[in-house]
Amino acid sequence: MDKEQELRDELIWNTGYRMNESLRMIKICLDKLPEDKIWQKPNESSNSIGNLILHLCGNITQYGIASIKNEEDNRKRDEEFEATSGYTKAELIQKLSDTIDEAKRAFYEAPLDELLRKRFVQGFNFSGVGNIIHVTEHLSYHTGQIALWTKLLENKDLGFYDGVDLNVKNE
Repeated sequence: MDKEQELRDELIWNTGYRMNESLRMIKICLDKLPEDKIWQKPNESSNSIGNLILHLCGNITQYGIASIKNEEDNRKRDEEFEATSGYTKAELIQKLSDTIDEAKRAFYEAPLDELLRKRFVQGFNFSGVGNIIHVTEHLSYHTGQIALWTKLLENKDLGFYDGVDLNVKNE
């Protein structure tokens, strides 16, 4: 395998791993919350967990699927934040899981020239690799918000790394 292919595979694998980790953490949060808390907002300038999940699905679809696959961008971003109901916890997790799976497939199937090609998304000019990095960090950012809001609502440790010794030193 040539070095370019090895680098591409390493980037895509690690992206998928990080996206799966965020999904795992969001599932843990939703499992700890009753249905009536999913659409509750901390205040008027913040978003509910339901809004954040819809927002993640829209963003991942726009940057990670439509852009990478050269498909039409049908995102209606404002609607992600206007929703106050319409999905259960199970439906939200399924929607996010399906969106993440589709994005990971798009990343794996994209030819190298598509990963390097610059394109405009939301007015920003990035390569496919830039969009993949954006999707990963954006998902992680909102996963942290969901975790914090869950902790504030439930006043419980989320146990993301139960059974893992996080004090082990680098080798």
